[in-house]
Amino acid sequence: MSARKSAEAEGPGFTAAIRELEAILGRIESEEVDVDRLAAELARAAELLELCRGKIRKAELEVAQIVQRLEAEPEG
Repeated sequence: MSARKSAEAEGPGFTAAIRELEAILGRIESEEVDVDRLAAELARAAELLELCRGKIRKAELEVAQIVQRLEAEPEG
């Protein structure tokens, strides 16, 4: 699978997910969301939150691995 297809399978990027979350929140706060759509909007928000949390966890792990590698390299 190509990197592009892999990224698409992971969902939107972090920034796009945050923007979509903000849009959902804005619609809910302004009462634009019909009560019939409210559950679907909240379900989508929950999916996006989990996606963002996963991306943050992944980034934290990658940073920790880089720091460990740098600390393990001999100076000089």
